[in-house]
Amino acid sequence: MYCIPRADVREDLLIPSARRSFCEFKGLASYWSLRLGDKFATEAAWSYESPSPDYDAVRGHLAFYAGRVDACYVGEERVQAQPGEFYGGWVTSDIIGPFKGRPGSETW
Repeated sequence: MYCIPRADVREDLLIPSARRSFCEFKGLASYWSLRLGDKFATEAAWSYESPSPDYDAVRGHLAFYAGRVDACYVGEERVQAQPGEFYGGWVTSDIIGPFKGRPGSETW
């Protein structure tokens, strides 16, 4: 999960969602949709507004689903979205799998 500081994000393009989820480690997540012109990405980002103490470093940051936007990059490399809809991981050539998200991968 790459966490982008809000100061580096055009917050005027974000629309808060009513969706919430709970991570046993980080706490309650809030979701954000993204509108740019006539393009709309439903719940393309999430944040932890009040993370648990061990994850306070993600406070004030947004994470984006690579599969819900046109493209995400780490440096010059275009990332691949982690399989499935549950995880928001960004897969690059520097990361070695296997990766959770495909059917049947939930239990390892």
